[in-house]
Amino acid sequence: MNELSLQSPWSKRFMAWMHERFPLQNALLFFILYVTTASVARAGLPSSSLHVWDIMGCMLSWSFFLLLRIFDEHKDYERDCVNFPGRVLQRGLIRLVDLKVVGVVAVLVQSGMALYRDRGIGPTTESWLLMIFWASLMTKEFFVADWLNRHLTIYAFSHMLIMPLVVLWLAALAQPGHVGSMSLHVLMILALVSGFCFEITRKTKGPEEERPSVDSYSRIFGYRNAGLIVMVLVLVMLLLQVLLLGTLGKQSWMATLVIMMFGLQALVALIQYLRAPSQQARERNEKSVALAMLAGYAVVVAAMFF
Repeated sequence: MNELSLQSPWSKRFMAWMHERFPLQNALLFFILYVTTASVARAGLPSSSLHVWDIMGCMLSWSFFLLLRIFDEHKDYERDCVNFPGRVLQRGLIRLVDLKVVGVVAVLVQSGMALYRDRGIGPTTESWLLMIFWASLMTKEFFVADWLNRHLTIYAFSHMLIMPLVVLWLAALAQPGHVGSMSLHVLMILALVSGFCFEITRKTKGPEEERPSVDSYSRIFGYRNAGLIVMVLVLVMLLLQVLLLGTLGKQSWMATLVIMMFGLQALVALIQYLRAPSQQARERNEKSVALAMLAGYAVVVAAMFF
């Protein structure tokens, strides 16, 4: 990345920003979130299998999280210039206006596909508008930025409330006119808890990573308490994953075992962090919690089709 310059092709500079701030491998989570939501929205219908349309649904899911990253890049630009001057955006290799153009394209595609699915304005478009409205409030930090930044937990919770709205929109994309079910409501809560769990994990640092100008849960609560909070959230996430299977009528000992195995590896990683907090342990926590999230969604999808 250091060999990049303003003379490098724009595509290469943009991909360097992507690699740094929105890695392509993260798309797997957004794809699985869509497929899980589609499976839940279609549960009990005569035709509950995946469709060709779902390829577009996966891409739309990815594009919305890309849009959220672009919103964050604008919101945090000045702060990141101070704390992370070596980033691609902060070095001027990609400009905010470049990201704004990408964001506008994402908005046009998402709104266009919502209108197409509704054949006009309907539930898909309305859920998209609600989601974009909340995302816009997040970008403005709900017009109480100073207060929110002094209360990091409330900050994270307010931002994670976008996840149930995302699930609602993805369900409408997958199955226009679907009737909200208990399973969908459980999935919305699961998405909220999973997102909150990963966010706190990501911002629970090792001692060598702490910076006075960058907030973290480990600084606010202490390393032990922050780790224990994540452990509790992981346990709640596991219970919701099992509950979701139950509401779908797909609970089995095999599915529960898979969920528990991935949950256990996350808990073991967190215990190791509690014993010896470090950047390496924090990175292991992120991977382990992410795997537990992915496994829970993947088990639901597998249960629906096998």
